[in-house]
Amino acid sequence: MKVILLDGNSFCYRAYYAVRDLRTSKGFPTNAVYGFITILDKMIKDLEPDGLALTFDLKGPTFRHKRYEDYKIHRQPMPEDLVLQMPVIKKVVEAYRIPIFEKEGYEADDVIGTLAKILEKAGHEVLIATADKDALQLVTKKVKVVNTQKDNQLYDEKAVKARFGVEPKRVVEIMALMGDASDNIPGVSGIGEKTAVKLIAEFGSVEALLKRLDKVKGEKLKENLEKYQEDARLSRELATIDTEVPIDIDPEGLKIRPPDSERLVELYRELEFRSLLKGLAPCGHNTDDKDLSYTLIKDEKEFEALRKKLASSKEWAFDFETTGTDPLLAKPLGISFSFGEKEAFYAAFAASGPMNAREVLSALKPLLENSKIKKIGQNLKYEAMILMNYGIRLEGVFFDTMVASYCLNPAKPNHNLDDIAMEHLGVRITSITELIGTGKNQTTMAEVDLDRVYRYGCQDSDVTYRLSKILEKKLKEKDLWELFETMEMPLVMVLADMEFAGIAIDSALLGRLSHEMEKTISVLTKDIHKKAGEEFNINSPKQLAEILFEKLKLPVVKKTKTGPSTDVGVLQELSEVHPLPKEILKFRELSKLKSTYVDALPLLVNPKTHRVHTSFNQTVTATGRLSSSDPNVQNIPVRTEEGRKIRAAFVAEGKNSVLVSADYSQIELRVLAHLSGDPNLIKAFKEGADIHRYTAGLIFNVPMKEVTDSMRSSAKTVNFGVLYGMGSFSLSKSLNISSEAAKDFIKAYFNRYPKVKSYLDANLEKARKNGFVSTVFKRRRYIPEILAGDPRVKSFAERTANNAPIQGTASDIIKIAMRLIDEKLRKDGYKGRMLLQVHDELLFETPKSELDKLVTMVRKLMSAAVEFKVPMDVSVKAGPNWLDMKEISSQ
Repeated sequence: MKVILLDGNSFCYRAYYAVRDLRTSKGFPTNAVYGFITILDKMIKDLEPDGLALTFDLKGPTFRHKRYEDYKIHRQPMPEDLVLQMPVIKKVVEAYRIPIFEKEGYEADDVIGTLAKILEKAGHEVLIATADKDALQLVTKKVKVVNTQKDNQLYDEKAVKARFGVEPKRVVEIMALMGDASDNIPGVSGIGEKTAVKLIAEFGSVEALLKRLDKVKGEKLKENLEKYQEDARLSRELATIDTEVPIDIDPEGLKIRPPDSERLVELYRELEFRSLLKGLAPCGHNTDDKDLSYTLIKDEKEFEALRKKLASSKEWAFDFETTGTDPLLAKPLGISFSFGEKEAFYAAFAASGPMNAREVLSALKPLLENSKIKKIGQNLKYEAMILMNYGIRLEGVFFDTMVASYCLNPAKPNHNLDDIAMEHLGVRITSITELIGTGKNQTTMAEVDLDRVYRYGCQDSDVTYRLSKILEKKLKEKDLWELFETMEMPLVMVLADMEFAGIAIDSALLGRLSHEMEKTISVLTKDIHKKAGEEFNINSPKQLAEILFEKLKLPVVKKTKTGPSTDVGVLQELSEVHPLPKEILKFRELSKLKSTYVDALPLLVNPKTHRVHTSFNQTVTATGRLSSSDPNVQNIPVRTEEGRKIRAAFVAEGKNSVLVSADYSQIELRVLAHLSGDPNLIKAFKEGADIHRYTAGLIFNVPMKEVTDSMRSSAKTVNFGVLYGMGSFSLSKSLNISSEAAKDFIKAYFNRYPKVKSYLDANLEKARKNGFVSTVFKRRRYIPEILAGDPRVKSFAERTANNAPIQGTASDIIKIAMRLIDEKLRKDGYKGRMLLQVHDELLFETPKSELDKLVTMVRKLMSAAVEFKVPMDVSVKAGPNWLDMKEISSQ
């Protein structure tokens, strides 16, 4: 059989450095474990061995240390994070049912050498998986070395001879002469690999060489060999792998066996390896269990029976199967319900007749609009918008599993049903891609066989129902239920209303903007080529790097794996020494604006509503902020003239309507004042002072009247810099002052606002102790990286720990305001609608006749959303489009 012998320590080091800082939500490092598993799986798949064994070094000295005290003396100790992971890696190996061999007093190489010799004698083929060139001395006809770091490069006798010019058994002779710096094997001074290879090829061995020193050419070389001959003999001894380690082995015990799936699931769940969990289906927990009761509703009689059950139930989970992902355009194919564990029903919609979508949903309307029946779902916003197409407003929105998962761990990369089912239920469910495929081969749900569709639909509502019970318990255990119930769940319908409303755009204006930008980009392109002295592809980082760094000889600011970087930061720095980078930045900005917004927006207009309907993502950002997509309305730049012009394309529909913008003024600084309780900061906001001018007056110790614009600008930089953990280095660059001056500036700031410093320091302590920070409303942001060994990772985590409670609280406040305003709009029958949320700003569309009433209501509810130590000021503007707006006084 073909057996792989794996150097465990070498693999662990490789995995540790291959996967950068990865931790569980509790802060335990997992990068080496994850890397080890993925590398191991790939190796088994690529090499297809019949047997496998791992070796590890044990703590304590080996026979080599006893022979030579300084052996490996320069080796850095194993990183602390890797030390923690070694026992876990061994647990994973045991769950894979792979035998581990270790022997006190010997290194992993010696154990591998001994195993290889025993297996070779028994007639087996051996592959030694390691990147260590020492192992090449073990190569024979039956034993080969595979370097997994170099895409499984194989070394047989021929390859070793090609590499060193000698047969494998003489490799140790070469190492005796050249030494090994990593292991502190001395070798002979002045001899490197090239000379060592040449000498052993000529003389055959170290001893033969030392006996015939008179034949060596070169006096200095001869002198060194004579002087360091004992070092050469010692080095040969140290470099020789011992193949006589006293260990017992049964070759049959090395045969690859199926892993212990139950144990792996347990480990992967503990380590929070969601992607690895997907590949495992724990026994007794699959979704094709015999105890599942999934029913297809085929006719009116069966549907009526289901409807009665739903009417008598206090709660149920439901889920639509549709033809697409856009709820405004997708057609529903069927609806599933679950009101008991492992039980679900699927009503398939017919193209016509009594079981068509409109008839079925019409019959269900009283139940769907009954607020006393609790509705459960995964991404209920989608279901709610499907129902809006049929004139149904979903009431009783009680539990969204996607939102619950997000509240429990906002740092999770996604909250898909298959991920959270595996994480919290240990169940591997059929994913949508398994049903309809991906890429070019993707079909639609309408083309999938009904038998598969109904089981899939039932599975989703059943698993969602089951998850809601587990997630509710976990939310309450972590004191997150109030946040979930009173803030996040009400927001689901608020966002559904906003997305359904959409916003009108001026396509003609965008057409003119596109034409203007095209002309500007054309002029810029010619100018760039002229400054570069030749034509090249401006969008190619490689060609741009050649122009900047090879032709123009500009300094290389930053390097990447592929060469010198040409990112925004680099180009901004180079703009100070050459005009070309500035032109490149302008070209990039215009090109992005044109493609992302100016040309894309008209394509996003809904053919039915003739409006653009962005998607608000409630479960994406780690801070609690909303994000948006298709289009991303939160990323339209407002600091540049071109970006502002795009805002002009978002318009009020009709001459009798206007857009209204309501924006919290400096909300994050106000949150900081409340959280820190700093009297100076609180006083400034209570008095309605210009906070940046006020701060400048304190820092520069001058009356506010004497604060110059330059002083105010510097104070503004520090005010906002404090929120994002700006240090003296960043501040010195921002203000173009020395690092020492920046330190003094920050010191002066904290002297004037001492409680801000105390608050930030206390916040860091909490983060280190608990592994997370919280907003005023108990929203958590887990920051396990705060305990990382890497200073850069740790520094970023500390900045995050200070900013997250501030930014998160600010986002929570606007969510509260959105809920209050949405309730008021519907309760009082306003014709105006809330359309967009962009960070601290809300955008409305209202008839001109309701303008004053809406402005008064919005300002009042936003200002009163929270009772803080400082007032929440709101500025309100109105106009025909999002750009041309006039301030509306609060008087």
